[in-house]
Formats: sequence, C-alpha cells, structure tokens
Amino acid sequence: MNLIFELAIILLASKVAGDISVKLGQPSVLGKLLIGIILGPAVLGVVSETATLEELSQIGVILLMFIAGMETDLDEFKRSGKASSLVGINGIIVPLGIGYLAGYLMNMSTIEALFLGLLLSATSVSISVQALKELNKMQSKEGTAILGAAVIDDVLVILALAFLMSMAGGEVNLSMIVLKKVLFFGGAILIAWKVVPWVLKKFAPLKVTESLISAGLIICFLYAYVAELAGVAAIIGAYIAGTAISLTDYKREIFEKVETIGYSIFVPVFFTSIGVKASFEGLLENWGLIIGLSILAILTKLIGAALGARMARFSWKSSLGIGAAMVSRGEVALIIASIGLETKLITEALFSILVIVVLITTIVTPPMMKFFFKQERNKKAMKSTA
Repeated sequence: MNLIFELAIILLASKVAGDISVKLGQPSVLGKLLIGIILGPAVLGVVSETATLEELSQIGVILLMFIAGMETDLDEFKRSGKASSLVGINGIIVPLGIGYLAGYLMNMSTIEALFLGLLLSATSVSISVQALKELNKMQSKEGTAILGAAVIDDVLVILALAFLMSMAGGEVNLSMIVLKKVLFFGGAILIAWKVVPWVLKKFAPLKVTESLISAGLIICFLYAYVAELAGVAAIIGAYIAGTAISLTDYKREIFEKVETIGYSIFVPVFFTSIGVKASFEGLLENWGLIIGLSILAILTKLIGAALGARMARFSWKSSLGIGAAMVSRGEVALIIASIGLETKLITEALFSILVIVVLITTIVTPPMMKFFFKQERNKKAMKSTA
C-alpha cells in the first residue's frame, strides 16, 4: 500500500508544482523535476526510490517519446536530415574534445579522459520533448531537428562507447554492435512500413474494449524492448513506433487516448522520479568540481549543437534554443556512467559527482529552452509589426 500512497502524493504534488511553475513563467516540467527533489530522500523523504517506481518511470518516458513520435511530421523530418546531422555530430564533437581536455587536466589516463568526454557527449531529449510541447515547438523545424539529432546522437555515442570499451580491453565485438544497430533500424523501418498498418487494421474491428489503443501500446512496448536489446535506447524505439503510427489512419484516436493515459499517471511519475533520485551526498566536499563539470556540460553541448544548427542556417536565437534542448543528459548519461563505474574507468566518488551534474543539466534545460525560444518569438513579433 506504500506505493499507492506515494503515487497519490506524486500525482498531487507534480500537478500543483507544474501549475506554479507555469504561473512563474517557466515550463511545467521544471516544477515537476524540483518537486521530485523535495519529495525524495534528499529533502523530505516522503517518496523513496524503489524498483517499482523506476519501472513506472520507464513506462512514462517510453510513452512520452511514443507520443512525440506520433506528433512528428515525417515530411519535415526528412527535410531536416542535414540539420539533424549537423546538430547531432557537432553536439558530440565539442563535448568530447573539451571533456577529454578536462579529464587530461584532472590527471586521468587517456582512456579515462576519453570516457569523460564521451559521457558529456550523451543527450536525452525526453525532458526537452515536454518543453517543446509546452512551447508549441513540437512540429516546428527546430523541434524536428532536435528529435532527429537525438536519434543520431544516441547511435553515435553508443558506437563510440563500444569502440572505447574495446580499446580499454573489454570483451566488446565492435562489428557485431554495428550490425545489431543496422539490423534494428532496417527492421524497424520495414516493420513500420509494412507490418504496423496491417496490425492496426486487424485490431480495429475486434469486439473488445479499446482494442486499437492496446494495439498501439503493444507496438510501442515491443519497439522499445527490441531497441534496448539492440543496444539502442528504449526511448528511440518508442519514438520510431510513434512515427510509424503517425502514418496510419488511426493516428488521431491512438494519440488522444495514449496522451490521456500517459499524462494522467506515468509521465508525471517519470518527471518526479528524476528528482527523487537526487542525492546531495558529497556535495559540500566536491562543490567546486560539481560546478565546474556542470558548467562544462552545459556550455559544450549548448555551443556544439548551436553551431551545428547555425551551420544548417537557423537563426542564432533558434540555434541556441536547439542547443539548449540538447543539454539534458538524462538517463543515457547515467547508463554510460554506470558502465564506467563497473569497468573502473571512473571512481565511485566521480560517479556520484556525475549523477549530480546530470541532474543539474536536466533541471536547467527547460528554462534555457524557454528563454532562447521566447527571444526568437519576440524577434519574429517585432519583425511582423515593423
């Protein structure tokens, strides 16, 4: 029954905190992240981090990216291929290079310094997706470029990680990892084209309650699961499943009901659980390093991705907004950090510091996006009234 009580507290607190955040001129997701810190062990201890809560949170982020996929304009997505590539690649090169330099200055070995740079190169746009929705940027050129860049970023970082682990002497078969990625994306596209419409068509006339919505969720969860098996983030699989459904005649019905399911319980749990994971242990002893790495993590991703967007001919304000959306490291960086801890490429002390840094990048992303995209909106408004 403790879980039931915690869910009630999370839902109540996240909705109230989100509303307060909006009234203060910030995206609601910022309030949900901060209330998670307050509810969690770091402050009040009302909600604890449990395996069940983590599983519910995972469903939340999968549904969030599934919804984002259904909202994606594939024609715009195709047109933004160059922009997505430039944003994704530049958003890796700059953090990787400067992260490596920082590791070198911290007296790390070459492999350890490269690992730190790679960790800083990771991106998780699950938080950014919610901010894009609230800013009505989800289907814009900027939103499409961000989502495309996230897919490219995820694949390149995982491949680079595999290459680095093989250099470090780990038992990693790089060619097999590349093959798994190719097979996954090839199979995912083929199934999206041929199988998904057929499955939905067969489920639609079934004489059971909400058969079509169930079919959509089955497709979403299977894509997420297979993506994880292939070494691609589950959220990328869920996003591809959403884009597959966006091409069918059943898109609107599935979208509306999945959005209701997701935002009524699972998505708020996801946002709040990020804050619940926060721990301030070692904060005072390592505050200088935490601040330094946080600034490094924010600026390298912001500048790198923004330069890529600028090369793709976005305005400076839009480019900075795109760069801001790529700042959040989220669960992808935490997975990489865990691998580094297991293989002894980073110490336990540095792991704890990096967890706090990841949390900071996640919290600052929504207000940064709001600031830069608001500046761009104001600029366009001034032009239209001139």
